[in-house]
Amino acid sequence: MELIKALEWRYATKKFNPSKKVEQSLVDQIIEAAWLAPTSSGLQPFKIIEITNQELKEKMVPISMNQQQVADSSHVLVFAAWDTYTENRIDTIYSHITQNRNQPDDAYKSYTDRIKGIYLNQEDELNFAHTARQAYIAFGLSIAAAAELKVDTTPMEGFDNEALDNLLDLKKQNLRSVTVLPLGYRDSENDWLVNMKKVRHPKKDFLIQIK
Repeated sequence: MELIKALEWRYATKKFNPSKKVEQSLVDQIIEAAWLAPTSSGLQPFKIIEITNQELKEKMVPISMNQQQVADSSHVLVFAAWDTYTENRIDTIYSHITQNRNQPDDAYKSYTDRIKGIYLNQEDELNFAHTARQAYIAFGLSIAAAAELKVDTTPMEGFDNEALDNLLDLKKQNLRSVTVLPLGYRDSENDWLVNMKKVRHPKKDFLIQIK
């Protein structure tokens, strides 16, 4: 499988070559993979912020535990999830769905009433935990898509979420940052991890088979 080969090739890049930029057409494909990701109830409760502004990337470095990959990368993708579910958010996506499928406006009313009954009666923090998990699905597919395109990535959770939310003014959009994905090309001569063997748990410990 080409995907397996691509995943064997990829690693969490520790040093990018800042002079090498990723073609926008490749970045668009990586974002497309995230856009096509499956999400619970088809709600797609997150957004991606694409950052190429160098000044902004520099400001993100201290927020990101001084990980220089953020500044040296070609593009940075920030995955930001809805802070909670609302009736309007649910209605908006299902209105979009019915319009694109040429269906009656109330085609999914019984279903949306059911999920509203669940989400609208939960605490916001519990809802955010759910929306964040949906963002992670897209995050993983983006990493895989980048690997197939031979674009390097550094998946990041190590950053100050609140500080990044403030920097990107996410609160006004009712969003909260979840993960960060710098994209670029490895600096093979100066990245300490580039030639190290990829190591995972032994498969006998990783896989539980029930027959």
